[in-house]
Amino acid sequence: MTAVHQFVPSLAARDAIGAHSLRVQRLLHDLGYESNVYVDWTNVPSRPDIVPYQDFDRDRATDRTWLLYQSSTGAAMVRFLIGCPQPKIVNYHNITPPAFFEPWEPTVATVLDMGLRQLADLAPITDLAIADSEFNREDLLRAGYRDTTVVPILFDPSDLGGDPDPTLSGRLADEKGVGGTEWLFVGRLCPNKAQHDVIKAFAAYRIACDPNARLRFVGGSSSHLYESCLKGFVHEIGCDDAVTFAGSVTDQELASYYGNADVFVCLSRHEGFCVPLLEAMHYGIPIVALRATAVPETLGAGGLALSSASPALVVAAVERLCSDRVLRDAVVAAGRARLAAFDLAESEDRFAAAIRDRCGDP
Repeated sequence: MTAVHQFVPSLAARDAIGAHSLRVQRLLHDLGYESNVYVDWTNVPSRPDIVPYQDFDRDRATDRTWLLYQSSTGAAMVRFLIGCPQPKIVNYHNITPPAFFEPWEPTVATVLDMGLRQLADLAPITDLAIADSEFNREDLLRAGYRDTTVVPILFDPSDLGGDPDPTLSGRLADEKGVGGTEWLFVGRLCPNKAQHDVIKAFAAYRIACDPNARLRFVGGSSSHLYESCLKGFVHEIGCDDAVTFAGSVTDQELASYYGNADVFVCLSRHEGFCVPLLEAMHYGIPIVALRATAVPETLGAGGLALSSASPALVVAAVERLCSDRVLRDAVVAAGRARLAAFDLAESEDRFAAAIRDRCGDP
């Protein structure tokens, strides 16, 4: 049997790359390949096919064994992979430019810099590189990869969970009952996602359009210093009562936040794909987003794409969406149409074709 084993530095159960990696494993099994997931760290409940990467016996693996590396940061396992004689595939999800983190988290910047160097080191010994966006494919070409293809991240809306959390939904509904537009952003608190720009625009919106508006940030943090400064900024401009930092939430709580939102605002300056855009489309939330890096590629015509993060421009876009029902309905419908371009079965077929073409039949 041909084996395609994945190597994933951090396999998190509730993370876009983690969910993608687990779905890739199910797809490989369905195709008939043997496939374990080798990790450095994971919070996925114990399974015999998810094991520490140090347990991979490169000397006993057969000549029909392929190694599939999920690349998104610097990782100690790359040195191990480079020493493995088995043919390799890289599935690239983007590595954030270190410059975004250098003023905030120098250690993180060092890891990201290592990731970029490792990406280049892997290029000469990689048979195929799969990027999840054309934007990311350009990174691969610059790093020296010769054989590349693009397959979107394997996004399954059913992974978002079932019914909303009733307690949270009730509380959010009570708050909404007194009026006010609900802004939402979902994603890690980190400099490249520029939540500070969202706060600036939101503060201007409260002054110009809706003093009762509320802003929810949902997601963990990749920088304690940046998070602290965001909260300090909110306090300094007098928006403590209007801005919520929800942190990491359950799938049910996430459904509650999406279900209560009036608009999804993304002013991120660097994204390799941006899965929350697909989530917002799925929940029928109109999107206002900065036209930067991979965002326009993922968004397509599924939302309002802005040329800058100017507070005045963002305010005008949000106000137009929230005051013009016809436009809002059209943007929501365009989002759902755009989401169809990332149909799971179609993306799985493309991924399967890339694997079969390179690795042969199971």
